[in-house]
Amino acid sequence: MNIPFAYSDSVILCNGSFPEHEFPLQILREAKTIICCDAAVKKLVAHGFEPTMIVGDFDSAEQELLQRYGDRVFHNPDQETNDLTKSVKWAQAQSYSAVTILGATGLREDHTLGNISLLLEYGQTLNFVNMVTDTGVFSPIYRTTKFKSFKGQQVSIFSLKPDVPIRSENLKYPFSRPLPSWWCGTLNESLGEQFTLHFDEGKVLVYQTF
Repeated sequence: MNIPFAYSDSVILCNGSFPEHEFPLQILREAKTIICCDAAVKKLVAHGFEPTMIVGDFDSAEQELLQRYGDRVFHNPDQETNDLTKSVKWAQAQSYSAVTILGATGLREDHTLGNISLLLEYGQTLNFVNMVTDTGVFSPIYRTTKFKSFKGQQVSIFSLKPDVPIRSENLKYPFSRPLPSWWCGTLNESLGEQFTLHFDEGKVLVYQTF
């Protein structure tokens, strides 16, 4: 597939909608490590994959699967965070510095928003992290960044520091200003094989479609 996205061979699978698009499925097939967030292991096994590790408080995972993979279970009962963050912390403890997150969207919208927003926390402690859905890729950035792209690719930018000016380069609808609300940077379009977002310091999520 000719899709200009980097991804890691260490995957964290959340218990949202299981991937259907060929690109996230390709990532799963090529993964050397698959870390399941709690009950996501049921979907993973049903689609013919095997978990490397299952992480969570196990309030929703099936006991039969936990017993089957008893040597690959890491129990974390902490109720002050979610299973995705527990999985990221486990990966970091095992010296994984790059992860791609799948299955983090779909189903409940509050879970989806929470998972997407956490990318900006993970990006500050991992060397590489992104989130791949069935329609595109979310990437966290903190300073000027150039993205590989293609002409006509749909792009949305979300700034979690609404007072930070951002200047776009090679987008159909150019801008050079802060993005005070989430909708302000949505529904843009790449003009070619790359585009750049210029800013000195901030917290920005970039979404690119396939």
